[in-house]
Order: sequence, then structure tokens, then C-alpha cells
Amino acid sequence: YCKRLKRKGVTRESLHEEYVKQHPDGYSRSHFNDAIMVYLQLSRSVMHIEHKAGDKMYIDFAGKKLFVIGNDNIRQDVEVFVAILGCSQLTYVQAVASQKKEDLIAACENALRYFGGVPEAIVPDNLRSAVTRGSRYEAVLNDEFAAFAEHYATTVIPARAYKPRDKSLVEGAVKLIYRSIYNKLDNCHFETLEHLNAAIVPLLEIHNNKHFSGRNYSRREQFEEIEREALAMLNPVGYEVHKQVMVTVMRNGHVRLGEDVHYYSVPYNYVGKKVKLLYTSGSVKVYYNYTMIAFHSRVRIKHHYTTQETHLAPQHRYISEWTPENFIRQAEEIHSDVAGYISKVLEYKGHPEQAHKSCSGILNFARRVGTVRLRNACRWADNLGQYNYRIIEEILRKQLDQLPAEEETIEIPDHGNIRGKEYYQ
Repeated sequence: YCKRLKRKGVTRESLHEEYVKQHPDGYSRSHFNDAIMVYLQLSRSVMHIEHKAGDKMYIDFAGKKLFVIGNDNIRQDVEVFVAILGCSQLTYVQAVASQKKEDLIAACENALRYFGGVPEAIVPDNLRSAVTRGSRYEAVLNDEFAAFAEHYATTVIPARAYKPRDKSLVEGAVKLIYRSIYNKLDNCHFETLEHLNAAIVPLLEIHNNKHFSGRNYSRREQFEEIEREALAMLNPVGYEVHKQVMVTVMRNGHVRLGEDVHYYSVPYNYVGKKVKLLYTSGSVKVYYNYTMIAFHSRVRIKHHYTTQETHLAPQHRYISEWTPENFIRQAEEIHSDVAGYISKVLEYKGHPEQAHKSCSGILNFARRVGTVRLRNACRWADNLGQYNYRIIEEILRKQLDQLPAEEETIEIPDHGNIRGKEYYQ
């Protein structure tokens, strides 16, 4: 019965109800509870019985370091990361270069993959790479470690300072691996972390498959029987550590990622605000006061802009639609003659911005004078071999588009200072 208390949802009350069905003349509920308490107090080896399956994974770095000796014969001390599941006490051990957040997160992720699932919470021993500021009630997490936990849909509950029981499991695991792993590696030298970790793996398996003292089952057996099914599913996509930088949103509504000299848009109402960029090899996230306000795929083209139209101020969105494809599409909706003329304007104009302005002005005549007159004006200008806004304006002003076809050879004066009373009629 005590062993089954580890399962989620199992209480002493439910166990007593089951017990009574099997033993109608057995203990009363209070006597049954007393018997369980006596058993727990008499057996220190099962004090972990209160840990629920799939509830917590405890992590810490061992106090004693291991080392590697490279080809240069220089000794390099390395940290040893330890993770243990609270219920089954299945343990994971890995040597890492440092206690920095990158190494902590990588080791923590490897532990989750070793266990094959995610617990409801991760309990670090107030490691600097995981906890920015400790607190008895609500610690402040390192942003990166918090993002890691969010990626794997779990929670971080730092152990309270000066509360030994909060971290007794992992500290006990560290003492055990000193005997089961450290002692076995005493006379061994390794050139790299990879070689050291390769030597740790079989020793770790021996540790996890060894029976508990006074028990007929091991950590591995208890994990397979009770805890594996209680773990949440792993995110199939690995976590990638973010870099971060504080920047100010420019007047044009973009932020600059200096590493790539590339610009990304944010909503226009954040112009002038200080924001945080969190970026990986594939993405750029923009945060303002802990709220993500923009997300982009990372682009490494220098001096270019990545812009989302919804980020632009209303008065700027129209200009964002100025592309050759859009101009030609709008022209085709009027007539193929207009589309052909617009294509040549785009081809003949030296600078794209000037060409786009000319196309916008020409297409706007469809609203002002009608599609028929614009079509005829484009045919006139095409016959003259002139491709710009000015020639279309001049043809329409002088109403040359309305002349009979045989008069289409009339030359247009270079000046256009006089406007007729029927201009654009």
C-alpha cells in the first residue's frame, strides 16, 4: 500500500476503501492510517514515498569536480550535472564544461530525453544560471531558463535557501554517485568531455539498475512500473539557447539586430520604446515589458528590412503595397494595354522608388478620368515611346486620347503650363 501511494490520485482514504473490500473485518480508517505512518517512520529508505510520480525532477551540480586532460597535458576541471526524479529516484549524470546557463540547459534537456518525458516541475538548487534572485515565496527565474521550461511545458520551482529538505533528494543522489561513478573513474584519464561522458554512461546504468538497500527492486524498475507513464510527452523540437540585446525602436518602426545589420518591424505604436531582442539561429523575438510584440524568422542579409504589413502605421501600409507585381496586377484589371504600358514604365525608370511613384500616379487616373480614357492615353504614350507619368498627364489634359485614330500622330508640345476648362472631364 505504501508503494502505491506514489501514484497520482492515490490517497490513504482510497487505499483504505480498497483494503476494506478485501478485508471487511480489517483495520478501521484511523488504524489503517496509523499503520502506514508507523511503517514510513521505521523505514528511512522509503521516506521518498510522498513524492508523486511525474511530479518533480531535482537538479544540481556536484560539489566535487571531475577533469579532462587534453593533448596539451593541461588539466581542465569540469562540472558534473545531476538530475533525479522524485518518485522513482531514477538518476541522470553528465559532465559539462561549466555551470553557465548554456551548459545547464543543455544538460537539463539531455536529462529529459534520458527520462523520456517531462515532469510537472523542475527544482534547481538556486543555481545562478537558473535563478536570478532567490526568495522564500517566489524566486525570480533567469529569463533563458524560464524560456526553456516554457518550451517543454513545465514549471520551475527553485529550492528554498537554507531548507535542506527541499534538496535532500538530489544531494543524496550526489553522495551516491561519488561512490558509484567517481570512485570508478579515479585512475582514468580522459582527453575530452565526450570521452568522459562515454565512460559515465555504463556506470550510471549500473547505479540505476542496482536494487535499493533492503528492497527487491531498482530505480529503473520503479521508474518503468510507476513513473514513466506519468511523465508528459517531450517536445520533439529541441530547445535553442537565445541571445539577447536591448535596442530602441527606430522612427521607421524597425529594430536593428546589430550582429546581422538587419532590420525587423515591430508594431508602430512602440516607436521610441526600449525593447529586448531574443534571437536564435532561426528566429527573432521582440519583447516589451515581458510581452512578445513581434516574431520574425531570422534573415542575415545586411542592410535589408524584414517588415510585416500589420506593424505599419495606416498611412504607411499603402506604400508597402508598391511592388511591381501589384502594379501590373492592378493594370491588368483595367486593360492589357495599360498593363503593357505599366510594365515598360517599370522597365525604363532607373530607380524602383521613382518607377513605383509613376505607376501609382498613372493608375490613379483610372479613378479620376475613367478606365477607357486611361487605356487610350497609354496607347498614345506607347506610340510616342515615352513611359512616364508626365506624358499620360499631358495627353489627358489636352484630351488627345479622344482624338480619332488617324490623328494620333499629332505631336505634343514640350510645355504644359495652360490647363483647359475641361481638364480631366
